Amino acid sequence: MNSAEFCQDIIAWMQEQVFSSGGKGAVFGLSGGMDSAVVAVLCKKAFGDQCLGLIMPCHSISIDQEHGELLAREFEVPYAIYNLDGVYDQILASLGISAENTAGSLALSNIKPRLRMTMLYYFAAEKGYRVIGTGNRSEIEIGYYTKHGDGGVDLEPIGDLLKEEVRELAGYLEVPRDIIEKKPSAGLWEDQNDEDEMGFTYRELDSFLKGEKVDPALEEKIKTMQRCSEHKRKMPPTLKR
Repeated sequence: MNSAEFCQDIIAWMQEQVFSSGGKGAVFGLSGGMDSAVVAVLCKKAFGDQCLGLIMPCHSISIDQEHGELLAREFEVPYAIYNLDGVYDQILASLGISAENTAGSLALSNIKPRLRMTMLYYFAAEKGYRVIGTGNRSEIEIGYYTKHGDGGVDLEPIGDLLKEEVRELAGYLEVPRDIIEKKPSAGLWEDQNDEDEMGFTYRELDSFLKGEKVDPALEEKIKTMQRCSEHKRKMPPTLKR
């Protein structure tokens, strides 16, 4: 992959998609992770100050916010911070659930990215922006994202890139090494990380997606995740008369 050429392709594609639909710029989640850092830098290059990165901690670890702010300052990306702890706690309270009993619960943890999606679309409507996703192909292929959460976006500029390719772009764009080398995590609960939850590494997943030979048990696990998450990659079925 020629990183310089591909970055220009992404920038031109985002501009065409946003402007042709009547949009004025881009809004995106700035999580402190590598994927969102790459998207943030590309959006800044595509739209200048007509972009906005939202840092939205929701009982998140402090380093994620620190990395989000670091990236925004270093690349002069307009950003804002909105703490969603109280909103999330209120939802739990309305369900009669204690905040101490949420670790490991996907049903509860998925509320967090859906709250963030709501914030992104508020600012998209307020500013005439389009919501830019930060999902990569590796995650999208197996459904490793929240339906109507971080999957609820208008555009996926790195959605055809494997995790290893996103890392290559991050290096080319000079994303801080601390962000690139940080263990990938959706930040759903304390000490949660992607590879432990998936049960395999991104390197193994990328090898499978490239058509390389992998362990049969791993291949079956990935194919099962693809089948079970197929509904996430399609529009809702509509009954035809």
